[in-house]
Amino acid sequence: MELIARYKHMLTMRHFEEACLEGVPTGEIHGELHTGIGQEAISAAMIGTLRSDDALVSTHRNHLHGIAKGVSLRSLLAEIYERETGLCRGRGGHMHPFDPKTKFSATGIVGSAIPVALGYAYAFSIEESTNIAVAIAGDGAVNTGAFHESMNIAGAWKLPLVILIENNQYAISVKTENVSATATLSERSQAYSAWGKTVDGTDTSKVAPLFAEAAEYARTGNGPAILEATCYRFRGHYEGDHDSYRSQEEKSIAAQEQDPLLITRRQLIDSKVASEKELDQFASESKKSMTDLLENIRQDPMPDPSEVSKYLYC
Repeated sequence: MELIARYKHMLTMRHFEEACLEGVPTGEIHGELHTGIGQEAISAAMIGTLRSDDALVSTHRNHLHGIAKGVSLRSLLAEIYERETGLCRGRGGHMHPFDPKTKFSATGIVGSAIPVALGYAYAFSIEESTNIAVAIAGDGAVNTGAFHESMNIAGAWKLPLVILIENNQYAISVKTENVSATATLSERSQAYSAWGKTVDGTDTSKVAPLFAEAAEYARTGNGPAILEATCYRFRGHYEGDHDSYRSQEEKSIAAQEQDPLLITRRQLIDSKVASEKELDQFASESKKSMTDLLENIRQDPMPDPSEVSKYLYC
């Protein structure tokens, strides 16, 4: 996929998250909303490698991954805005979207995406298919028992599991370097006979070929792979987080030097693929499209309170 195409996907992702932010102060979105602003390059890098029948299991910070997997923008945003027209008819909200059509799901429990993806990988192995299961994990999630147990069995049975670590340097407020025994998280792959590499996750042109390499490794029967992509989240852990554990200077420097949209924009201009005017036009059109989509979704009905117990399985 050409870089300009990935840039357009990243614009869609950024403006999608900004549309989500509008629903917090208005009370349209409940709970702790987690956005991936600043992490768009990683999700955009998966596009073109992920197949429709591959499974992707995400985290509490899942919107961009759903977009990368091909989930309907309208259905996903409607779910986040708790509308009856959403993926789960407004019952899953922003933390637990589920789309069987694209084999995309998410869970809000830290680290729990990994064993779910392991289940997919085991099923693919039994079926002797060439599908892979991708588990998204934050840097904090790889310190859970679920990571070790899943990677151990994936390595022992050579299951087609890819763990994509979005290392945004903080597990909520805890710095990665303070709680990790290894310099990188990907080097843990050696303990599980897995493929493992670390990449600059702010540059989608660097992430894309390595994600494709990890996917191919798992897809061809070699066993699991771990790709660690370093990045920086521009918002707090959730909307409402006081975010006092990071200095304003640190956040300002990150905004200037680690914004994946600015990095890709500079690459496109320097390589003369597109002019500043053309890129501004792309951004304007993307923003308007998302604004129009949100306005349309706001007209959708909310779930009927009388059906509060519908779709529950006890």
